[in-house]
Amino acid sequence: MARIIGAIASSHTPTIGFALDARKQTDPAWKPIFDAFLPVQQWIDAKKPDVLLVIYNDHITSFFFDQYSAFALGVDDVYRVADEGGGTREMPPIGGHAALSRHIAQSLVTDEFDMTFFRDRPLDHGCFSPLSVLMPHDAGGWPVEIVPLQIGVLQFPIPSAARCYKLGQSLRTAIESYPEDLKVAIVATGGLSHQVHGERCGFNNTEWDVRFLELLEKDPVALTRMTHADYARLGGMESSEVIMWLVMRGALSASIRCVHQSYYLPSMTAIATAVYENEAAPLDASAAAEHRERMGAQLRGAETIEGTYPYTLERSARGYRINKFLHALVDPDVRAAFQADETAALAAGDLSDEERDLVHRRDWRGLIHYGAIFFLLEKLGAVSGISNLHIYAAMRGETLEAFQKTRNQQVTYSVAAQPTT
Repeated sequence: MARIIGAIASSHTPTIGFALDARKQTDPAWKPIFDAFLPVQQWIDAKKPDVLLVIYNDHITSFFFDQYSAFALGVDDVYRVADEGGGTREMPPIGGHAALSRHIAQSLVTDEFDMTFFRDRPLDHGCFSPLSVLMPHDAGGWPVEIVPLQIGVLQFPIPSAARCYKLGQSLRTAIESYPEDLKVAIVATGGLSHQVHGERCGFNNTEWDVRFLELLEKDPVALTRMTHADYARLGGMESSEVIMWLVMRGALSASIRCVHQSYYLPSMTAIATAVYENEAAPLDASAAAEHRERMGAQLRGAETIEGTYPYTLERSARGYRINKFLHALVDPDVRAAFQADETAALAAGDLSDEERDLVHRRDWRGLIHYGAIFFLLEKLGAVSGISNLHIYAAMRGETLEAFQKTRNQQVTYSVAAQPTT
């Protein structure tokens, strides 16, 4: 089974990445940062984790306020570096352990955490700034895979410190119940004290930072009793992101061993690093199996319902390309191009030959079996002048006339703005 081998805490200020890219490792102002990361690098090299679960917050780069989630888990196979306004850093994308992500997703929802899941979103400095100094990376890639957990801490209301700690406790069960033999390290990013807006801009509080680190290690429950206003008063408004460290702490045992800690305040943000190791046994095999049984309880038996295909994260991953292609039909320009030359549109799409064939033949049942979701098929139907009722009939292998005889009223309709026939 997977096991948590320890945890890393790191500030994620963009200055870390800037200093690395500008080759300032020996510059007196920047050298303390790189010196602090050396023990962390050595710990990673010695422990050799397979996966890093990275807890971070996006800085309005890949997530905007049109849909802002409290807890967003990446379930992708790869994550690119985001362009934050001045071009992307020259770093390779990093692989994602999608299977572990999906297991964690199911486990957290089982524990009644309302999660959102994302793909196709690049990650900004909240994730890549610390990653870039934690381990080597080049054109050949990275030595580990990641599971990114993005926490929305910039637009209030945001999760409480207590909620984050509880999320960490559920994360521990989620990871330790995963059946594959994996070594997982939790990486918490953000903080420490800083404020970057308003007349209080530039606020820091070293005394509080030191106290926070002490409580995180020895009495994290005390930190869960604090409000966001408490964190803002003591550490600056933007330091509210340190509640993400409580997710990491909740995933560890009650008693932990701190094997490294550093603190440096060069300019706007207090930069800290720490490495913690567990002092508890992982979840035993029988408890892990019992948890996996509980995870499957809500859908257990659905697979035996004839002609029924629950749209799970696994099915979503399989059908992602074809669903993305069909979703683009909500754009009038994309729709017009598809209607003008379907063959060219399909050829230009990021689709396999099998996927192109399924769309071209309007194989409605085949598309469902493949992993398309119905609510995108009805968009394809609308673009094609085909009613929902024709699609329903095809699903059952019937003619429209035969299907209509099973309905109380013989009507046709679709989501098209203009009626279909």
